[in-house]
Amino acid sequence: MSGAWTGGDFGERGRCLLAPNPGIMTLDGTNTWVLREPGASASVVVDPGPIEDGHLDLLDEATGDVGVILLTHHHFDHSEVAAELAERKGCAVRAFDPAYCVGADPLTDDEVIDVGGLQLQVVATPGHTADSVSFLLPAERVLLSGDMVLGRGTTVVAHPDGRLGPYFDSIERMRALVTAGDVATIWPAHGPVLDEAGGVLDFYLAHRRERLEQVRAAFAQLGEGPFPEGIAEDEIPRRVVEIVYADVDESLWDAAELSVQAQLAYLRESAG
Repeated sequence: MSGAWTGGDFGERGRCLLAPNPGIMTLDGTNTWVLREPGASASVVVDPGPIEDGHLDLLDEATGDVGVILLTHHHFDHSEVAAELAERKGCAVRAFDPAYCVGADPLTDDEVIDVGGLQLQVVATPGHTADSVSFLLPAERVLLSGDMVLGRGTTVVAHPDGRLGPYFDSIERMRALVTAGDVATIWPAHGPVLDEAGGVLDFYLAHRRERLEQVRAAFAQLGEGPFPEGIAEDEIPRRVVEIVYADVDESLWDAAELSVQAQLAYLRESAG
C-alpha cells in the first residue's frame, strides 16, 4: 500500500481508527483496531491509544458495545485512554503486564479470547518491550503485531525493557505462524496493513541481523575490550550510532541508540 495511511475497514472483522498522533516514532499515528464478529453486538478494542485531539470521544462514539479492551504493550501511545474508555464502556482492560489491567486478569500466552464469537489467540512476542504481545485472528488469517512489526520501516528494540534475544525468537515465532498457514496478513499498530506477512518477517530478521553485524564491526572499530580506551561506557552506544546510522536522519538517532544498547547487550550475552 502506498500513499498516506488513514485506516479504514479490513476483512470482515477489522476496522482501524487512526489516532491523531503522527510523529517520528508513531508514523501516521497509532492504529486502534476495533474487531467485531459479523452480526455480533460487542466489539474488541485493541490499543485504544493516546488522549490527543478527541481520540477517546471518537472511540466512545464509534465502537458501540465493547466486550474487552486489549493492549499489545504498555507504551502510552497505545494505552493512555484504556482505563477511561473501559469506564465509559463498562468493560475490562487486559494486558500482559498486570499493572495495566483493569478489572481482569493479565493475558497469558496461547490464551483464546472469545467476544461475541470473535476469537483471538494471544501470542507472547517480547522484544520491542518485555510485555509485547500479538493477537492472532484465525478467521482472517491476520496477526495484530503491535509495535513488533510496523507498517513501514522497522521497530525499535527499546532497551532496557526490550531485548534482542527475545525479539529474534518472537519474529521467528511469527514466521512459523505464516509457514503453518495461520497468518497471511499483518495488521500493525503503526502504518499500513502488510499483505505479504512472510516477506516482511524475512526482511525484519535479515535487517536486524545485518544491523547486529554492523554494530559488532563499529564496536571493534572503536577499540578493543569491553570499554574502548578513552571512551566512557555510557558514550559507546552513541558513538556506535554515529557510525552505523550515519545515513539515517539524526532525529531518529535517540531511538536508534536504544536499539544499539539492546544489540550491545545481546553481543555481551552471546560472548559470555
